Amino acid sequence: MAPTQTRPIFCVLLAGCFALSSGLLGTDACPASSSLTAHEWGTFTSIAGDNGQAVDWSPLTGSTDLPSFVEHFRNAGFKLGLRGTVRMETPVLYLYDSQEETVSVKVSFYKGLITEWYPRASRVEPSTSLNDASLYSKQADGSVAWNSVTVAPGLRANFPADTSYNHYYAARQTSSTPLLVKTSAGEQQEKFLFYRGVSSFAPPISANVTPDGKLLVQSHTDEAIPNVILFERRGDKVGFRIAGALQDQLLLASPALTDSVDSLGRELEGLLVAQGLYQDEAHAMVETWRTSWFEEGTRLLYIVPTSFVNSVVPLSISPAPSQTVRVFVGRLEVVTPETERSVERAIAAHDTVTLAKYGRFLEPILQEMMKKERDTAKLRLLQQSLNSVYSTVVANNLHKN
Repeated sequence: MAPTQTRPIFCVLLAGCFALSSGLLGTDACPASSSLTAHEWGTFTSIAGDNGQAVDWSPLTGSTDLPSFVEHFRNAGFKLGLRGTVRMETPVLYLYDSQEETVSVKVSFYKGLITEWYPRASRVEPSTSLNDASLYSKQADGSVAWNSVTVAPGLRANFPADTSYNHYYAARQTSSTPLLVKTSAGEQQEKFLFYRGVSSFAPPISANVTPDGKLLVQSHTDEAIPNVILFERRGDKVGFRIAGALQDQLLLASPALTDSVDSLGRELEGLLVAQGLYQDEAHAMVETWRTSWFEEGTRLLYIVPTSFVNSVVPLSISPAPSQTVRVFVGRLEVVTPETERSVERAIAAHDTVTLAKYGRFLEPILQEMMKKERDTAKLRLLQQSLNSVYSTVVANNLHKN
C-alpha cells in the first residue's frame, strides 16, 4: 500500500502543524514535506515482579540476535550487563516518498541508553560509560541521530547481509522506500532506520497473579490501552485470550491451551493494521518477533498508547512528514505458579533444555522465586542456578566486546 502522492498545500501545513502540536515531532519539525510519510513499529519488553510492577533485570544477557553489521554501544557497561526495567526492542522506522528527498532524524529515549542501531548514526548520546539502570536518571536522555538520510525511490537495493539467517531481515519485506545514509565513513543502504535501547521507566501496565490463579491487569496511564492479549505456552501447547481495551483494570483467567501460533499471528496483524500500520508492515513485525513473542511462559502483549510512546521515545523528522504513525507493542512477562513449578522441576532434574527455553528471563524468574522461598535446600539450588546464569552473562558480554 503506497502513501498519498500529492496533497493541497494547505493540507500539508495543517498536517505538519497538527503533528507538531500533538507532540509527535520535535520543535524543529517544520518545514513539512507533502510527499513524505513515516511509519514505525517497536516493542517494549519487561518482566513483572510479585507486586505486578516491572522489575529491574539484565535484558542484554542473551547471545546477540542481530546481524554482524549492526552498530553497538561499546563500553565497560556491556561487560557488566546493563540493567533496566524496559528493553526497547527493534523499533524500525519506515519512510515513504514519491521523490528523492534528504531528511534528518533524531530519536530520544527517556532515562535510557541507545544500545544498537543501523545504519551508522551521526550522533549517539550519551557517550559516557553506564552499567546500571540506576545511573540512567543521572544522565541526559539517550538519543540517536541521522543527519543525512536520503529517501530514494529510484535507488537500486543493495542492503547488507551476513552469512546466517536472522529475523532482522523480515523487517525489509515491505514497500517502504529504500534509504541511503551518508556519514563521514561512507554510504550505507537499508530499508528502514533501526535502533534499540534499555531504560528504567515504569511501563503503562502491571499484572499480578491473584490467589485464585487469575491475572489482575491494571493500567497506569490516562489514555486507554487499545488492546490487551494474554498468551501462554507450555511446550507445544499454546493459548491466548484477547481482552480488548483496558481503561482501568481487567481480571483474566488463563486461556485454554488449544490455539495455535499462526492464529494469534493473524489476529495480531489485524490489530496492528487497525492502529495504522500497512498490512505488509504488520506482517513484517509479527514475523520479526514470531520466535520471541510466542516462546515458553506467560505474558501480556498490549498496544502501547500513542501518547505514552511519544513521551518516552520522542521522534523528530525534518522536513516533517505529512503523516506519522507509531505502533508499539508492549510485552510484560508474568511469573506464574506454573512457570515456577516448571523451573523448579527443571533445576531438580538438571534439565538444561527446559531452563534454556526461558532465555534471558531466567535470571529475574529465579530472583522472584528466591524472594518467596523458605526452604533452605531449595533456596540453595535456586542460588546455584542464578550463579550459573551470572557466569553465562559475564561470558556473553565479554564475547560481545
